[in-house]
Amino acid sequence: MRNLKECVVVDAIRTPVGKSGRAQMAKLGGSFRECSAQDLLITVLQKLMERTKNKCPDFEPKEIEDCHVGCLSQIGEQGGNIGRLAVLLSELPHEIAGATVDRYCNAGLQAVNTCANAIKVGDGDIMIAAGVESMTHYKMGITFEICAQIKNYPAIYSPALQKVMTNFVPQGVSAELISDKYGQTREELDKFGAWSHVKATKAMRNEDEYFKRIVPVTYLKKYTDEKMKPIIDDETGKQKKEEVTITKDQTVRAGYLDEPEKYWKILQSLKPVFRSEKKGGKVTAGNSSQIVDGAAATLLMSEEKANSLGLKPMARVLSTAVAGDEPKIMLTAPIPASRKALKRADVTIDDLDVIEPNEAFASPCLAFCKDLGYDFDDPRQNPTGGAIAIGHPIGASGVIYFTEMVHYLNNNNKRYGLQMMCGGFGVGIATVVERI
Repeated sequence: MRNLKECVVVDAIRTPVGKSGRAQMAKLGGSFRECSAQDLLITVLQKLMERTKNKCPDFEPKEIEDCHVGCLSQIGEQGGNIGRLAVLLSELPHEIAGATVDRYCNAGLQAVNTCANAIKVGDGDIMIAAGVESMTHYKMGITFEICAQIKNYPAIYSPALQKVMTNFVPQGVSAELISDKYGQTREELDKFGAWSHVKATKAMRNEDEYFKRIVPVTYLKKYTDEKMKPIIDDETGKQKKEEVTITKDQTVRAGYLDEPEKYWKILQSLKPVFRSEKKGGKVTAGNSSQIVDGAAATLLMSEEKANSLGLKPMARVLSTAVAGDEPKIMLTAPIPASRKALKRADVTIDDLDVIEPNEAFASPCLAFCKDLGYDFDDPRQNPTGGAIAIGHPIGASGVIYFTEMVHYLNNNNKRYGLQMMCGGFGVGIATVVERI
């Protein structure tokens, strides 16, 4: 019988995050509007290998057992098992397998947890866990929409599922229901949203640490006008093209730190999206996650393998957990998942140095505070900002904020971190790590 191994994090990186900029939203000028999801993922995989080879020339990529990639909309450039395709497109050794994971918003962290647990039981010594999502190119729910348009395609929802689905609501409505249940005020939700931008702005300005985890993305940008028609270059007579490099998050609003009174007024002026003000709506664009594009990757090894290569680990994965919860309110499943993960790690909330809930909406984050027993303004909570400021590229978010967490622990000589994420139809996931 094999003995359990320790799984350690050797490196973790992410791309900058760009605003979503679909054709009808072209005027927003999303950083990665002309960049494919494949290119985003290839960038982090290649950079991860380069950084590891620089630290350890003896590192052999073909020893990597598998590459798991979180991704929600698995169609088009994100389809065909992008986890495997990205390995091949990155010119990594074909010996590396590749799988694509979908657990809704949990997908990226599920990729991390699956790889970590495989290493622990001895099913490989080296794994890559990654995530990617181009919400510019593929909006949430697009797979259902496409299937519904195919002639003679079987019904998306069976009669039994249709009956169940009548009780489901959009996630924004779930956020409103959570706000009602916990008695949250609009001011509390907005304060949380503003705070996310303040922390993210401070983190971005600390460039020595910021660029330890952010890798630049270079791609060929094709210029179009607001109607997505090609802009013609006067000299060549062809569509204007230019190689561009993106180095920083596009989404973070520094005004919340630099001009707080002005931006607070702007925040308070935003209208609720999912329920009218007359009916008590509180969830706005300012206290919800941003729709964005991005990718991230982390290199996991058995502690034994990392030591043999002379690679200093950043952290070890202590425990993982998943849980389901009431599917209509939907976003509270991280509470039971976190309790499981903390118990398995023999760690308490008071022991934690970082608490990293995914900021899909402010309201579930405030619910986590209340039920798990920490303050609304606890400085341990998302210390480098969260998805309200940086964004929530669905399949990538778990790995993006895992990256933020382990780097913060290392940069600040902290010990324990808990990451938790909510997801569609009432799924939740959690992971506890310890800096080494």
